[in-house]
This record gives sequence, C-alpha cells and structure tokens, in this order.
Amino acid sequence: MLDVKFVRDNQEAVAEAMKNRHASWDASRFSELDETRRAAIAKEEALQAERNAASKSIGAMMAAGQKDEAEAAKERVRAINDELAVIGKEREAADAALNELMMSTPNIPADSTPVGDDEDDNPEVRRWGTPRDFAAEGFESKPHWDLGTDLGIIDFERGVKLAKSRFYLLGGLGARLERSLINFMADTHASRGYKEWWCPAMANATTLTGTGQLPKFEEDLFKTTNGLYLIPTAEVQLTNIHAGEVLDASQLPLKYCAFTPCFREEAGSAGRDTRGIIRVHQFSKVEMVKFAKPEESFDDLEGMVADAENILQKLGLPYRVISLCTGDIGFSAAKTYDLEVWLPSYNGYKEISSCSVCTDFQARRANIKYRDPENFKGSRYVHTLNGSGLAVGRTMAAIIENYQQPDGTIKVPDVLVPYMGGVEVIAPE
Repeated sequence: MLDVKFVRDNQEAVAEAMKNRHASWDASRFSELDETRRAAIAKEEALQAERNAASKSIGAMMAAGQKDEAEAAKERVRAINDELAVIGKEREAADAALNELMMSTPNIPADSTPVGDDEDDNPEVRRWGTPRDFAAEGFESKPHWDLGTDLGIIDFERGVKLAKSRFYLLGGLGARLERSLINFMADTHASRGYKEWWCPAMANATTLTGTGQLPKFEEDLFKTTNGLYLIPTAEVQLTNIHAGEVLDASQLPLKYCAFTPCFREEAGSAGRDTRGIIRVHQFSKVEMVKFAKPEESFDDLEGMVADAENILQKLGLPYRVISLCTGDIGFSAAKTYDLEVWLPSYNGYKEISSCSVCTDFQARRANIKYRDPENFKGSRYVHTLNGSGLAVGRTMAAIIENYQQPDGTIKVPDVLVPYMGGVEVIAPE
C-alpha cells in the first residue's frame, strides 16, 4: 500500500498517477478521512495529557486537605475517560475507512513506466530469435491443441469430465514434458543464485493481502470452505516468507524461487483463449521473487528479466520483451516487463512471463523491513520484485508448436533431453 504521508504531501502527483492508471481515486475522501484521523489523534493526546496532569494533582490536593478540589479533579478524570472512549471510536472508524481506501489503491507507476491506455501502448524493448517459416519448410503448422491431442499427450475432454471447462489432462510424454520443464527451470534458477522453496498451495487472507490479491481481487481466487484460498502464484508465499520481519542489509538482495501449482478463476476472461492450455484454471509455474534495497531494486528487475530470458534462450524459443504502460501494469507493480513467446497458432507473441518491481508497496502491506546501521538509523521497508520463470503450460504449448515436425511429431529441445530420460522426439504412443 502507499505511504499515507506520501499521499498527503503529493496529492497532485498521486491524482495524476491514478489517472494514468485508469484507477479510481477520491482525493477529497482521502483528505477527509486523513484529517478526521489526525484531529482525533491530536485530541486524544491532549486529553491524555490533561488526564495525566489531573491524576498527578489529586494526591497533592488530598495531602493539602483540599478534598473538594481533589474530588473535582477525580470527576474530571472520569469525564476525560468518557471523552477518550468516544474519540477512540471516531479514530478507529477513520483508521478503518482510510485503511480500506489505501488497500484498494494501486501502486504509483515508476517514472520509467511508459504512459499509455492499454496493451496497445506497450512499447517493445527487444526481440530474440526468429520465428520458423513453416511454409518455406513445405508444411502447414498445427496448433498445440491439435498436436497434443493427436499425439495423445494432452486430453481436453477427460480434463473437463474430471473437473470442468478450462482443465485438462497430460498423459505419457506430455506429463513427462511438464515435469521436465519444472525441473529444468528450478535447476537453472538455483544455479543462478535463487534459493528454492517448496510452498503450500493454499494461503490465508493475511498472506494474500500482503501481496495485493486481497481485498480487491477476491473474485479471481478459488476459496475453500475453511477460509483458505488456492494460491494464484508462488509470489504470494515467497514474498510473505518474511512478513513481519526485519532483514539485514547484508542479506540483500535475497533471491527465491519455487514451483507451485497455480489456481485462477479467470473471472472476466470469458471468450478469451478458450482453445488449448493458454488460459486455464490450474497451471504450473516456477516463480522468482527478490527482496532488494530501494536504490538497487530497478537494477535487480533488469537482472530478473535476464533470468527469465535465459530460460527461453536455452529452450530456443523466439520471444520479445515489452514494457507495460501505466494503463496495463498490475495493481502492485511500479514497473513491469512482459516476455512474450512466439506462438504459431496465434501468428504472434503471447505472454509467458511478467517481471515486476513493486517498490515498497507490498512490503508496507506485509511489514517487511531491513536494517542498514552503517547508512541509517532504525529500519526501512525493502523493495519486492516478482517474475515468472516461467509459466510451464505456456512454455509447453510454445515447445509443441515451435518444435513440431512435418510428420506431426515434436522434437524435444536439446536442453530438455536429459530431463526426458533421453527422449529426443515425442511421437504417438
């Protein structure tokens, strides 16, 4: 969440940032609640000081035989306590309303985040690799949903039978390919300094509030009957590992990664990517998270993007990097790069990783700080970063489509062959 003092002192900048984000922002409501809260605190402090002074004077009055004055002082103390109870409720109500407002207010975009309305305004940063020209090779490419079905490695009908639409089964070498990708991604990130974690697939409301999924995006989450939620990404768990903690500056940046299943309701996505395994309710993902010093976090973002690109390059998948504009970045992000892999079935690029720096937005919500006694007194909020490294299902779809051969088989990328037990080609079983 945003720092209330920052918002108070930078009203015009906040209003402009929310306008660029296309986010609702009621500046007058903020000022009203902030002023009510501050006035209540000031009155509380004044009454407490008066009560303390009156309480101290009672003993002296009694010793001096000033019984009537002492009784009057006691009566005033009782009246002050009653006033404090009323003022306390006013302050608590203002606190709760202000907190609710701030919890639903997105992060301030970084100065380097391009201003724009939607995904059409996202500038391209760079490209890597060249998409195959299947026509020049003498055959017409097929989409992964047809190839996977023909090979018997993806079963959409039975996935729906077992659950509902937007679920699927992987069988045989399809299941092996999924597991191979997970191990390859986790091993690669671990070799680049990320500590691997194995996380719960469920989280409580406090944890999801810490990273910004709650309260604003509850409709996007699967909720259990006992109040827990299925996680939409390992970012939720990895970021909250240090919730309520104070880290040491010498530890930073901390680099974590984890594989988890991810679950999303995909509310509001009806009609989008209904074919294949691009937009589904359950998918696998290897996630990266960093905790960084504020002055280093944007450099750490570039490093995280490079770590995600490294996976795509090792797999030999063509991709591009785009910088999300203010109208397209996520709720908690200050700056985001998306990596989009080339998918022949779309004749275009499709998001496969999103890497963001959230500045101290999540750290304030989860209360994650660090100490650096050589440079400042006390503690400060860390900056948090997160990025997909990568979404496994979309990576599988990209491999199936980009590595398809004229006979309908799939060549396994060289880097995955050891993970596939030496299998070099996925053919019908």
